[in-house]
Amino acid sequence: MANKVLMKGNEAIAEAAIRAGSTLYFGYPITPQSEIPEYMSRKLPKIEGGAYIQAETEVAAVNMVYGAAATGRRAMTTSSSPGFSLMMEGISYLAGSELPCVLVNIQRGGPGLGNISPEQADYFQAVKGGGHGSYRLIVLAPESVQEMADFTFDAFDLADKYRNPVIILADGNLGQMMEPVAFKEPSGKPVDKSGWALTGKKNREGHLINSLEIDPLDLQERIEKLYIKYDEMERTEVRYEEYLTEDADVILVAYGIVSRVTRNAINILREEGIKAGMVRPITLWPFPAEIIRKRCETAKRFISVELSRGQMIEDVRLAVEGRRPVGLIYRVGGIVPSPEEVAEKVKTQIQEGK
Repeated sequence: MANKVLMKGNEAIAEAAIRAGSTLYFGYPITPQSEIPEYMSRKLPKIEGGAYIQAETEVAAVNMVYGAAATGRRAMTTSSSPGFSLMMEGISYLAGSELPCVLVNIQRGGPGLGNISPEQADYFQAVKGGGHGSYRLIVLAPESVQEMADFTFDAFDLADKYRNPVIILADGNLGQMMEPVAFKEPSGKPVDKSGWALTGKKNREGHLINSLEIDPLDLQERIEKLYIKYDEMERTEVRYEEYLTEDADVILVAYGIVSRVTRNAINILREEGIKAGMVRPITLWPFPAEIIRKRCETAKRFISVELSRGQMIEDVRLAVEGRRPVGLIYRVGGIVPSPEEVAEKVKTQIQEGK
Protein backbone atom coordinates (compact mmCIF):
# COMPACT_ATOMS: atom_id res chain seq x y z
CA MET A 1 0.00 0.00 0.00
CA ALA A 2 1.26 3.48 -0.84
CA ASN A 3 2.58 5.61 1.99
CA LYS A 4 0.23 8.30 3.20
CA VAL A 5 1.23 11.94 3.33
CA LEU A 6 -0.51 14.88 4.95
CA MET A 7 -1.60 17.35 2.27
CA LYS A 8 -4.11 20.05 1.52
CA GLY A 9 -6.81 19.12 -0.94
CA ASN A 10 -5.49 21.62 -3.46
CA GLU A 11 -1.99 20.16 -3.23
CA ALA A 12 -3.37 16.63 -3.57
CA ILE A 13 -5.03 17.58 -6.87
CA ALA A 14 -1.81 19.10 -8.18
CA GLU A 15 0.38 16.14 -7.21
CA ALA A 16 -2.15 13.64 -8.58
CA ALA A 17 -2.30 15.51 -11.88
CA ILE A 18 1.48 15.32 -12.24
CA ARG A 19 1.50 11.60 -11.41
CA ALA A 20 -1.32 11.09 -13.93
CA GLY A 21 0.93 12.48 -16.65
CA SER A 22 -0.26 16.06 -16.83
CA THR A 23 2.89 18.14 -17.19
CA LEU A 24 1.21 21.19 -18.75
CA TYR A 25 -0.59 23.63 -16.47
CA PHE A 26 -2.02 27.04 -17.29
CA GLY A 27 -3.82 29.12 -14.72
CA TYR A 28 -4.28 32.29 -12.76
CA PRO A 29 -4.22 32.56 -8.96
CA ILE A 30 -7.49 33.09 -7.11
CA THR A 31 -8.39 32.19 -3.54
CA PRO A 32 -9.20 29.52 -2.35
CA GLN A 33 -7.40 27.45 -5.03
CA SER A 34 -4.10 29.31 -5.29
CA GLU A 35 -2.13 26.42 -3.78
CA ILE A 36 -2.65 24.50 -7.02
CA PRO A 37 -0.79 26.95 -9.30
CA GLU A 38 1.78 27.54 -6.55
CA TYR A 39 2.46 23.79 -6.35
CA MET A 40 2.62 23.48 -10.12
CA SER A 41 5.00 26.43 -10.42
CA ARG A 42 7.46 24.67 -8.12
CA LYS A 43 7.15 21.16 -9.54
CA LEU A 44 6.60 21.36 -13.30
CA PRO A 45 9.81 23.21 -14.30
CA LYS A 46 11.77 20.31 -12.78
CA ILE A 47 10.00 17.69 -14.90
CA GLU A 48 11.14 16.81 -18.42
CA GLY A 49 8.63 18.32 -20.83
CA GLY A 50 6.88 20.14 -18.01
CA ALA A 51 5.58 23.67 -18.39
CA TYR A 52 3.85 26.03 -15.99
CA ILE A 53 2.47 29.28 -17.34
CA GLN A 54 0.68 31.88 -15.27
CA ALA A 55 -1.71 33.34 -17.80
CA GLU A 56 -2.71 36.99 -17.80
CA THR A 57 -6.36 36.01 -17.23
CA GLU A 58 -8.52 32.92 -16.85
CA VAL A 59 -9.70 33.54 -20.42
CA ALA A 60 -6.12 33.14 -21.63
CA ALA A 61 -5.53 30.11 -19.41
CA VAL A 62 -8.41 28.04 -20.77
CA ASN A 63 -7.41 28.84 -24.36
CA MET A 64 -3.84 27.76 -23.60
CA VAL A 65 -5.34 24.47 -22.41
CA TYR A 66 -7.14 24.24 -25.77
CA GLY A 67 -3.85 24.57 -27.63
CA ALA A 68 -2.02 22.07 -25.42
CA ALA A 69 -4.84 19.51 -25.51
CA ALA A 70 -4.93 19.76 -29.31
CA THR A 71 -1.42 18.28 -29.38
CA GLY A 72 -2.58 15.22 -27.42
CA ARG A 73 -0.84 16.20 -24.19
CA ARG A 74 -2.61 15.94 -20.85
CA ALA A 75 -3.33 19.50 -19.76
CA MET A 76 -5.32 21.17 -17.02
CA THR A 77 -6.36 24.46 -15.51
CA THR A 78 -7.90 25.35 -12.18
CA SER A 79 -9.78 28.30 -10.76
CA SER A 80 -12.47 29.38 -8.35
CA SER A 81 -16.00 30.56 -9.05
CA PRO A 82 -15.62 34.02 -10.69
CA GLY A 83 -12.48 32.89 -12.48
CA PHE A 84 -14.22 29.76 -13.70
CA SER A 85 -17.00 31.92 -15.11
CA LEU A 86 -14.45 33.63 -17.33
CA MET A 87 -13.55 30.25 -18.83
CA MET A 88 -17.03 29.39 -20.06
CA GLU A 89 -16.52 30.36 -23.71
CA GLY A 90 -13.29 28.37 -23.86
CA ILE A 91 -14.91 25.36 -22.22
CA SER A 92 -17.63 25.37 -24.86
CA TYR A 93 -14.93 25.47 -27.55
CA LEU A 94 -13.10 22.55 -25.87
CA ALA A 95 -16.28 20.47 -25.79
CA GLY A 96 -17.24 21.41 -29.34
CA SER A 97 -13.77 20.49 -30.61
CA GLU A 98 -13.73 17.25 -28.58
CA LEU A 99 -10.53 18.00 -26.71
CA PRO A 100 -9.73 16.08 -23.52
CA CYS A 101 -8.62 18.10 -20.50
CA VAL A 102 -9.29 18.49 -16.79
CA LEU A 103 -10.86 21.61 -15.30
CA VAL A 104 -11.00 22.19 -11.54
CA ASN A 105 -13.34 24.61 -9.76
CA ILE A 106 -12.72 25.11 -6.03
CA GLN A 107 -15.95 26.96 -5.31
CA ARG A 108 -16.24 30.08 -3.18
CA GLY A 109 -19.14 32.24 -2.09
CA GLY A 110 -21.04 34.31 -4.63
CA PRO A 111 -22.59 35.80 -6.69
CA GLY A 112 -20.14 38.44 -7.84
CA LEU A 113 -16.95 38.55 -5.81
CA GLY A 114 -18.81 37.13 -2.81
CA ASN A 115 -16.19 35.85 -0.39
CA ILE A 116 -13.52 33.15 -0.18
CA SER A 117 -15.52 30.75 1.98
CA PRO A 118 -16.92 27.44 0.68
CA GLU A 119 -20.16 27.24 -1.27
CA GLN A 120 -21.79 24.90 -3.79
CA ALA A 121 -23.59 27.51 -5.83
CA ASP A 122 -21.73 26.72 -9.08
CA TYR A 123 -23.70 23.49 -9.48
CA PHE A 124 -25.90 24.85 -12.27
CA GLN A 125 -22.88 26.23 -14.10
CA ALA A 126 -21.06 22.88 -13.99
CA VAL A 127 -23.84 20.37 -14.68
CA LYS A 128 -26.11 22.38 -16.97
CA GLY A 129 -23.34 23.73 -19.18
CA GLY A 130 -22.31 27.26 -18.22
CA GLY A 131 -21.12 28.04 -21.72
CA HIS A 132 -23.05 28.42 -24.94
CA GLY A 133 -24.42 25.66 -27.13
CA SER A 134 -25.33 22.01 -26.68
CA TYR A 135 -22.64 20.15 -24.75
CA ARG A 136 -22.11 18.06 -21.62
CA LEU A 137 -19.21 17.56 -19.21
CA ILE A 138 -18.63 14.79 -16.70
CA VAL A 139 -18.59 16.45 -13.27
CA LEU A 140 -16.86 14.66 -10.36
CA ALA A 141 -17.57 15.80 -6.78
CA PRO A 142 -15.06 14.62 -4.14
CA GLU A 143 -15.81 14.70 -0.40
CA SER A 144 -12.30 14.20 0.98
CA VAL A 145 -8.67 14.97 0.23
CA GLN A 146 -8.20 11.33 -0.74
CA GLU A 147 -10.94 11.66 -3.33
CA MET A 148 -9.48 14.96 -4.55
CA ALA A 149 -6.42 12.91 -5.53
CA ASP A 150 -8.25 9.80 -6.74
CA PHE A 151 -10.73 11.71 -8.88
CA THR A 152 -7.92 13.64 -10.55
CA PHE A 153 -6.50 10.39 -11.91
CA ASP A 154 -10.01 9.33 -12.95
CA ALA A 155 -10.73 12.68 -14.58
CA PHE A 156 -7.78 12.44 -16.96
CA ASP A 157 -8.71 8.87 -17.91
CA LEU A 158 -12.33 9.85 -18.54
CA ALA A 159 -11.29 12.90 -20.54
CA ASP A 160 -9.13 10.75 -22.81
CA LYS A 161 -11.75 8.01 -23.07
CA TYR A 162 -14.43 10.37 -24.35
CA ARG A 163 -12.29 13.14 -25.87
CA ASN A 164 -14.13 15.57 -23.63
CA PRO A 165 -13.35 18.03 -20.83
CA VAL A 166 -14.01 16.76 -17.29
CA ILE A 167 -14.72 18.99 -14.29
CA ILE A 168 -13.70 18.35 -10.70
CA LEU A 169 -16.12 20.42 -8.61
CA ALA A 170 -15.02 20.90 -5.01
CA ASP A 171 -15.19 23.81 -2.56
CA GLY A 172 -12.96 26.06 -0.49
CA ASN A 173 -13.24 23.82 2.54
CA LEU A 174 -11.99 20.72 0.73
CA GLY A 175 -9.32 22.73 -1.04
CA GLN A 176 -7.87 24.06 2.20
CA MET A 177 -8.32 21.16 4.63
CA MET A 178 -5.43 18.79 5.33
CA GLU A 179 -5.90 15.01 5.50
CA PRO A 180 -3.73 11.93 4.93
CA VAL A 181 -3.68 10.85 1.30
CA ALA A 182 -2.18 7.85 -0.49
CA PHE A 183 -1.60 8.28 -4.21
CA LYS A 184 -2.67 5.41 -6.40
CA GLU A 185 -0.77 4.32 -9.47
CA PRO A 186 -1.88 5.69 -12.85
CA SER A 187 -4.17 3.33 -14.75
CA GLY A 188 -1.68 3.03 -17.57
CA LYS A 189 -4.51 2.68 -20.06
CA PRO A 190 -3.12 3.19 -23.57
CA VAL A 191 -4.82 5.98 -25.49
CA ASP A 192 -4.29 6.31 -29.21
CA LYS A 193 -4.48 9.99 -30.13
CA SER A 194 -2.73 9.65 -33.47
CA GLY A 195 -6.00 9.96 -35.38
CA TRP A 196 -6.65 13.53 -34.33
CA ALA A 197 -3.78 15.15 -32.38
CA LEU A 198 -1.87 18.03 -33.95
CA THR A 199 1.72 16.81 -33.85
CA GLY A 200 3.03 18.34 -37.06
CA LYS A 201 2.08 16.92 -40.45
CA LYS A 202 4.72 14.38 -41.37
CA ASN A 203 3.94 11.03 -42.98
CA ARG A 204 0.27 11.31 -42.09
CA GLU A 205 -2.94 12.99 -43.24
CA GLY A 206 -3.48 16.53 -42.07
CA HIS A 207 -5.58 17.02 -38.95
CA LEU A 208 -8.00 19.86 -38.33
CA ILE A 209 -9.46 20.67 -34.92
CA ASN A 210 -12.26 23.20 -34.71
CA SER A 211 -15.90 23.58 -33.75
CA LEU A 212 -17.04 25.65 -36.71
CA GLU A 213 -19.73 24.30 -39.03
CA ILE A 214 -21.18 26.93 -41.35
CA ASP A 215 -23.74 24.62 -42.92
CA PRO A 216 -26.68 24.04 -40.51
CA LEU A 217 -26.94 20.39 -41.54
CA ASP A 218 -23.26 19.85 -40.79
CA LEU A 219 -23.66 21.43 -37.36
CA GLN A 220 -26.70 19.28 -36.68
CA GLU A 221 -24.67 16.21 -37.58
CA ARG A 222 -21.84 17.30 -35.27
CA ILE A 223 -24.20 17.84 -32.32
CA GLU A 224 -25.89 14.49 -32.86
CA LYS A 225 -22.46 12.86 -32.90
CA LEU A 226 -21.61 14.52 -29.59
CA TYR A 227 -24.83 13.30 -28.02
CA ILE A 228 -24.09 9.71 -28.94
CA LYS A 229 -21.04 10.14 -26.72
CA TYR A 230 -23.01 11.88 -23.96
CA ASP A 231 -25.64 9.13 -23.99
CA GLU A 232 -22.85 6.60 -23.45
CA MET A 233 -21.60 8.63 -20.48
CA GLU A 234 -25.08 8.52 -18.93
CA ARG A 235 -25.26 4.76 -19.40
CA THR A 236 -21.83 3.87 -18.06
CA GLU A 237 -20.29 6.63 -15.93
CA VAL A 238 -22.86 7.31 -13.18
CA ARG A 239 -21.25 7.11 -9.74
CA TYR A 240 -22.83 7.43 -6.32
CA GLU A 241 -22.62 6.19 -2.73
CA GLU A 242 -25.48 5.05 -0.53
CA TYR A 243 -25.48 5.25 3.26
CA LEU A 244 -28.17 3.42 5.25
CA THR A 245 -30.80 3.74 2.52
CA GLU A 246 -32.22 0.20 2.51
CA ASP A 247 -34.75 0.86 5.28
CA ALA A 248 -34.71 4.68 5.24
CA ASP A 249 -37.96 6.60 5.53
CA VAL A 250 -36.20 9.88 4.75
CA ILE A 251 -33.30 10.06 2.30
CA LEU A 252 -30.96 13.03 2.25
CA VAL A 253 -29.11 13.83 -0.98
CA ALA A 254 -25.78 15.60 -0.49
CA TYR A 255 -22.38 15.87 -2.13
CA GLY A 256 -18.93 17.21 -1.38
CA ILE A 257 -18.16 18.58 2.07
CA VAL A 258 -21.87 18.58 2.93
CA SER A 259 -22.12 14.81 2.52
CA ARG A 260 -19.66 14.40 5.41
CA VAL A 261 -21.86 16.59 7.60
CA THR A 262 -24.96 14.75 6.42
CA ARG A 263 -23.52 11.34 7.25
CA ASN A 264 -23.02 12.42 10.86
CA ALA A 265 -26.49 13.96 10.95
CA ILE A 266 -27.93 10.62 9.85
CA ASN A 267 -26.12 8.89 12.71
CA ILE A 268 -27.71 11.37 15.14
CA LEU A 269 -31.16 10.77 13.64
CA ARG A 270 -30.74 7.01 13.78
CA GLU A 271 -29.88 7.20 17.47
CA GLU A 272 -33.20 9.00 17.97
CA GLY A 273 -35.12 6.32 16.10
CA ILE A 274 -35.54 8.18 12.81
CA LYS A 275 -34.70 6.00 9.83
CA ALA A 276 -32.61 8.33 7.72
CA GLY A 277 -30.18 7.55 4.89
CA MET A 278 -28.17 9.32 2.23
CA VAL A 279 -27.55 9.14 -1.49
CA ARG A 280 -24.28 10.90 -2.32
CA PRO A 281 -23.89 11.79 -5.99
CA ILE A 282 -20.25 11.37 -6.98
CA THR A 283 -20.94 12.30 -10.58
CA LEU A 284 -23.10 15.41 -10.51
CA TRP A 285 -23.41 14.82 -14.23
CA PRO A 286 -24.40 12.24 -15.18
CA PHE A 287 -26.69 12.52 -12.15
CA PRO A 288 -27.61 9.29 -10.31
CA ALA A 289 -31.33 9.67 -10.96
CA GLU A 290 -32.03 5.96 -11.27
CA ILE A 291 -31.06 5.08 -7.69
CA ILE A 292 -33.24 7.92 -6.40
CA ARG A 293 -36.16 6.60 -8.46
CA LYS A 294 -35.55 3.16 -6.97
CA ARG A 295 -35.51 4.51 -3.42
CA CYS A 296 -38.89 6.15 -4.05
CA GLU A 297 -40.34 2.66 -3.64
CA THR A 298 -39.48 2.62 0.08
CA ALA A 299 -38.60 6.15 1.24
CA LYS A 300 -41.36 8.56 2.27
CA ARG A 301 -39.50 11.81 1.54
CA PHE A 302 -36.27 13.20 0.14
CA ILE A 303 -34.28 16.23 1.29
CA SER A 304 -31.54 17.95 -0.70
CA VAL A 305 -28.77 19.31 1.56
CA GLU A 306 -26.70 22.01 -0.11
CA LEU A 307 -24.40 24.99 0.34
CA SER A 308 -26.60 26.93 -2.05
CA ARG A 309 -30.11 28.35 -2.04
CA GLY A 310 -31.24 25.26 -3.88
CA GLN A 311 -29.74 24.01 -7.16
CA MET A 312 -29.22 20.25 -6.96
CA ILE A 313 -32.76 19.98 -5.59
CA GLU A 314 -34.04 20.47 -9.13
CA ASP A 315 -32.32 17.26 -10.26
CA VAL A 316 -33.59 15.44 -7.16
CA ARG A 317 -37.15 16.55 -8.00
CA LEU A 318 -36.77 15.40 -11.59
CA ALA A 319 -35.59 12.00 -10.38
CA VAL A 320 -38.41 11.65 -7.84
CA GLU A 321 -40.95 12.51 -10.56
CA GLY A 322 -43.48 13.89 -8.09
CA ARG A 323 -43.93 10.60 -6.25
CA ARG A 324 -42.52 11.86 -2.94
CA PRO A 325 -42.11 15.28 -1.30
CA VAL A 326 -38.66 16.85 -1.76
CA GLY A 327 -37.39 19.32 0.84
CA LEU A 328 -34.32 21.54 1.08
CA ILE A 329 -31.80 22.19 3.84
CA TYR A 330 -29.26 24.84 2.96
CA ARG A 331 -26.71 27.39 4.16
CA VAL A 332 -25.17 30.11 2.00
CA GLY A 333 -22.51 32.76 2.33
CA GLY A 334 -19.78 30.22 3.04
CA ILE A 335 -21.38 28.77 6.18
CA VAL A 336 -21.21 24.99 6.59
CA PRO A 337 -23.99 23.61 8.83
CA SER A 338 -23.23 21.31 11.74
CA PRO A 339 -24.57 17.74 11.85
CA GLU A 340 -26.81 18.78 14.74
CA GLU A 341 -28.28 21.63 12.69
CA VAL A 342 -29.03 19.33 9.76
CA ALA A 343 -30.59 16.72 12.06
CA GLU A 344 -32.85 19.32 13.68
CA LYS A 345 -33.99 20.64 10.32
CA VAL A 346 -34.77 17.12 9.14
CA LYS A 347 -36.96 16.57 12.21
CA THR A 348 -38.71 19.89 11.62
CA GLN A 349 -39.53 19.00 8.02
CA ILE A 350 -40.86 15.60 9.07
CA GLN A 351 -43.05 17.20 11.77
CA GLU A 352 -44.37 19.85 9.43
CA GLY A 353 -44.97 17.32 6.69
CA LYS A 354 -42.97 19.26 4.14
